[in-house]
Amino acid sequence: MTIKRRNHGRNKKGRGHSATIRCNNCAKMTPKDKACKRFIVRNMIEQAAVRDLAEACAYASYQLPKIYLKINHCVACAIHSRQVRVRSAERRKVRAPPKRVMPKRV
Repeated sequence: MTIKRRNHGRNKKGRGHSATIRCNNCAKMTPKDKACKRFIVRNMIEQAAVRDLAEACAYASYQLPKIYLKINHCVACAIHSRQVRVRSAERRKVRAPPKRVMPKRV
């Protein structure tokens, strides 16, 4: 039988079983090594309220607190939310990670 992916869609390699996690979007049980994982660092205050908070703050150089989120999605939700894309058979063979898009600093 032909195989679609070299790693069978998982990152297991020699482990017989891996723990399962819940998808953050649909709560589907997904093996931990198969889930699409993202680590998100965000400001606790949205960008629109940062200036108002800076003006009202008593301290001159107050560092805004950040939210650190580890998000796990099943493959279906990751494709739906465009975290990962469907690739053609030739492009699936490419093992190099995609270029990182860094936000521009103003």
